[in-house]
Amino acid sequence: MMTVAKLRARTVKDLVVMAKRKKVPGWHSMRKDELVKALVNHARAAAARAARRSKISGNGSATQKSRTATKAKAPKTAKTTNANGKSKCSNGQAKKPRNPEIERRLAKIRAKLTMSKDLARQSDDQNNGHAKDRLVVMVRDPYWLHAYWELSHSSVQRAKASLGQYWHGARPVLRLCEVSRNGTTSSTRKHLRDIEIHGGVNNWYIDVQDPPKSFQLEIGYVAAADKFISLAKSNLVTTPQANCGDSFDNNWSEVARDFDRIYAMSGGYADHDSNRELKEVFEEQLRRPMGDPMSTQYGIGAGERDHEFSINVGTELIVHGETEPDAHVTLRGEPIHLRSDGTFAVRFTLPDRRHVLPVVASSGDGVEQRTIVLAIDRNTKVMEPVIRDPGE
Repeated sequence: MMTVAKLRARTVKDLVVMAKRKKVPGWHSMRKDELVKALVNHARAAAARAARRSKISGNGSATQKSRTATKAKAPKTAKTTNANGKSKCSNGQAKKPRNPEIERRLAKIRAKLTMSKDLARQSDDQNNGHAKDRLVVMVRDPYWLHAYWELSHSSVQRAKASLGQYWHGARPVLRLCEVSRNGTTSSTRKHLRDIEIHGGVNNWYIDVQDPPKSFQLEIGYVAAADKFISLAKSNLVTTPQANCGDSFDNNWSEVARDFDRIYAMSGGYADHDSNRELKEVFEEQLRRPMGDPMSTQYGIGAGERDHEFSINVGTELIVHGETEPDAHVTLRGEPIHLRSDGTFAVRFTLPDRRHVLPVVASSGDGVEQRTIVLAIDRNTKVMEPVIRDPGE
């Protein structure tokens, strides 16, 4: 605390500096006695303000301590169980139980989500967990592929562990890739799209475009940030050229009736290691060997024949096209039946010679006529037989 005696002992210059620093009003025009009086009054006012602040702060701390003490004395609410087994709080209010119907619905939804994500073979438990991890693809026609897979529960669990926190949002998919050949040894893969699938099934039909093309599939799980875990990779297949006549044969109505053709179109006779699963699937269904006919044997007594071995080969031709539904069409002078959409198909044997086939179409009103001539040669050559020793 500054006193009058201490201030009088200082010079006028010191008092001016002090008054200026403390922002005393009118300091620049005051004399020494006025400066001393002004500084003393300023010091007293500052001390009074400090005392008031200290008092207010003390009252606030006491109030906070009182509130803390009151809160500490308040009893905690504890959960107890009454005689009927229902949960209730210590204040006597019972906890509201969940609706059993809602619980059943939630459990059903969770089970459904788990099943839709599980791609494992349903009979894996019956096989003691020894299901094979394989994916095979078969060519149905130029625009459709048929995928079949078998996966074990352990593979699905490995995928779940690999995805970790991403498993919750993971989706089971078939990844379709187009394979392009660069020469005879190298090839490139192009990811076309992911087809979402679900558990509870083991086969899927996939539509493709722009035949002929080569495709390969992978089955697995895709998660956020395009994370993909592959469980199996399929064989390589090539779709046939469109409008090649197979669609008129009705051979695809039941796949089991035409296993050999599907096996060949799906790359079964090609020299690829990835076709092993395809061969196993066909052999399991047919219960007979599949593969190159020259390397397939049919028993020990194959060479003990009492008749001459023979083979006959015939050729059939399919002529198909499209015109106006009300047109009149002939082939070699004979009328052709048109479908309701104007398409037609004629199938007949093709003897060993040159064939000239004029196709004539006339408009429904008879005003316009158009002709297309097909020239086809068939030249069959019979090679010399090859005799092998049965003991080889």
